[in-house]
Amino acid sequence: MPATSIVVFLIHETNRSNVLGVQLRYNYRAYPGASQRRALAQAFGCARVVWNDCLRDRKQAHAAGLPYVTSTELSRLRITQAKRTEERAWLADVSAVVLQQSLRDLDAAYKNFFESLSGKRKGRKAGPPRYKSKKDTRQSIRLNTNAFTLQDDGTVYVAKVGHLKVEWSRRLPAAPTSLTVTKDSCGRYFLSFVVDTKPDILPEAETETGIDLGLSAFAVLSDGTKISTPRFLRRAEKKLKRLQRDLSRKQKGSKNRAKARIKVARQHARVADRRRDFHHQASTQIIRDNQAVYVENLAVSGLARTRLAKSVHDAGWSAFVRMLEYKAAKHGRTFAKVDRAFPSSQVCSACGFRDGPKPLHVRQWTCGECGTVHDRDHNAARNVLFEGRRIVAAGRAETLNASWSAGKTRTKVPAQRGEAGSPRKGQPTQAGIPGL
Repeated sequence: MPATSIVVFLIHETNRSNVLGVQLRYNYRAYPGASQRRALAQAFGCARVVWNDCLRDRKQAHAAGLPYVTSTELSRLRITQAKRTEERAWLADVSAVVLQQSLRDLDAAYKNFFESLSGKRKGRKAGPPRYKSKKDTRQSIRLNTNAFTLQDDGTVYVAKVGHLKVEWSRRLPAAPTSLTVTKDSCGRYFLSFVVDTKPDILPEAETETGIDLGLSAFAVLSDGTKISTPRFLRRAEKKLKRLQRDLSRKQKGSKNRAKARIKVARQHARVADRRRDFHHQASTQIIRDNQAVYVENLAVSGLARTRLAKSVHDAGWSAFVRMLEYKAAKHGRTFAKVDRAFPSSQVCSACGFRDGPKPLHVRQWTCGECGTVHDRDHNAARNVLFEGRRIVAAGRAETLNASWSAGKTRTKVPAQRGEAGSPRKGQPTQAGIPGL
């Protein structure tokens, strides 16, 4: 199955210039031969050993109260000198770039951990680096341009692996700067290229939208549009149940058990692929149609610990919101999250009267102040739109006015386009990327 997707992006400012550039990551399915799979397995193992050896040295130094072991010292000790020992002589069988990049990845993991401790890292906290296992469901190596080459015949040459056959489902917009070779839990291989490209902003749209995410409907937009929930995992449960039952009957350590495990992993991969494709299609359409997008910052980790956990995981709200966020940044759209404490389901979007909390089974309600009959999800989406406009106009995308916690009413004043942060012609906008 050919697979290509833009999975990571980074907007950065070039030196001495006001021009913004973007980095994209393109994924392609690869089909290595038997000898190439063995070479990749050896490369995965060597990269893992270097990671674990270097991590062990730093942990031991920390426990002994010694200074932090530098990358230069680790490279000399755990790569250069280790190759000359009988115990680690097989490290010389793989490209040196693979080993050096494994050490750099460890440095990046420590950097993220230290920045999380100091508060410099925004978003989700990063924990300390952990040891890697050969039983991990995902194995990968990272290469720079010194260790791979794109060939004229459509293959990709990887040092000490060979020419890999690739399913090119789309062209790379520019020459790649790095490559990650990945093997997933069901034995599929992917090549992930990082590419620097020029920005491309979509034409300005005339509409803005608020989004209410849910389970009965995956998403309800403020204009009344409803996106139904596909329930990919629920639809695959019958087959997964049979495959997992077959797996449980196999003897541990046997080849038949390994084959049964791969069948289960492939079925889960199909579910994840279908969900990801659905998220991409829905998020792309929303970003193309609207100049500004506002969503509620849901506590997904908390909801995933309730009786609705399976349905919450099946919906994949977090992945969908991340897609909206980076696609909005790529295409010059406005994006903001409304605080989870905002009572979107309690406030009448017509008059602003706060009618109090309602149980989940109440899907329609009538405002006690103005008598308007509301669909619960549509009303919440409209309130998310109004609140998103307000916080963007106020220059705040994360905080919420404390009056929402104590107040009972509000005055609904829809913000004008200029107040909502919509870019106008002639004004600088955030860069996007082509080819979405």
